[in-house]
Amino acid sequence: MQRLRVSHTTTYTYRKAVSFGDHRLMLRPRDSHDLRLLDATLSIEPAAEVRWLYDVFGNSIAIATFSEPAQALRVSSEIIIDRYPAPGGGIGVEEYARKIPFSYPASEVPDLGRTIERHYSDPERMITEWTRQLLEDEQVGGQTEGFLRTMTAAIKDQFNYIERHEPGVQAPVETLQLKSGSCRDYAVFMMEAVRSVGLATRFVSGYLYDPAVDGARSDVTGAGATHAWVQVYLPGAGWIEFDPTNGGAGGRNLVPIAVAREPGQAVPISGTFSGKPEDFAELDVDVSVRSLNALEEAS
Repeated sequence: MQRLRVSHTTTYTYRKAVSFGDHRLMLRPRDSHDLRLLDATLSIEPAAEVRWLYDVFGNSIAIATFSEPAQALRVSSEIIIDRYPAPGGGIGVEEYARKIPFSYPASEVPDLGRTIERHYSDPERMITEWTRQLLEDEQVGGQTEGFLRTMTAAIKDQFNYIERHEPGVQAPVETLQLKSGSCRDYAVFMMEAVRSVGLATRFVSGYLYDPAVDGARSDVTGAGATHAWVQVYLPGAGWIEFDPTNGGAGGRNLVPIAVAREPGQAVPISGTFSGKPEDFAELDVDVSVRSLNALEEAS
């Protein structure tokens, strides 16, 4: 078990006071068997009325409604969680699903729905061909778990990670052509590749813990901001996490906040303001993920 404290502050500043529309916040994780939420605080300036709801995926959503204009909007969230990563060893897939292709049970297909369907155009079958080569690799031998682990590692090894602060994601074909992208670009690319062989997958938005911040040796990439990865649905194992940015499987060092069919449904903070585009001055995001276990040991 790993106890983590996540602090996330987003600040929007403007050149003059503006009015704010409702803002949608996805900053609170769901309590589950592998993640226990111990404490959560949410602070918003200027003051806002907050109501909570669950979206279509069961994510916890806060809707902030503002009554006063301001020259800055600051949203600060802090959570403390216990994270229970999946045990080591094999994933535990049902016998019939251990090799690709396989079919999901008829009773589950309606619920998996569009998580199986591809969402982006691939007219020249570039992603399909890239995926086929991995699947047909002699060492993979069509094995489901081996294929997914190999793909996760291949994205990390073959592509060049870059930080992108622009909203949205690259088209998966563009990511393949450029051989570069951010964590969310990697996630969307892997989703399309996995879906090309008929597997259900979801986009995950959350945070990444880098042990280096607490003095340990680490080669983690993508920490210090929000992070993105994928979940793949495997019969007998359920939704399994794969992080193509770091080439790993399982939930270690990952703090999932929201799951969705596509990345636009898992934006941490979204909303509007009333004013001219040039009124907007700056966006600053500060994310800190620390291990309370490590801090206790150090003291």
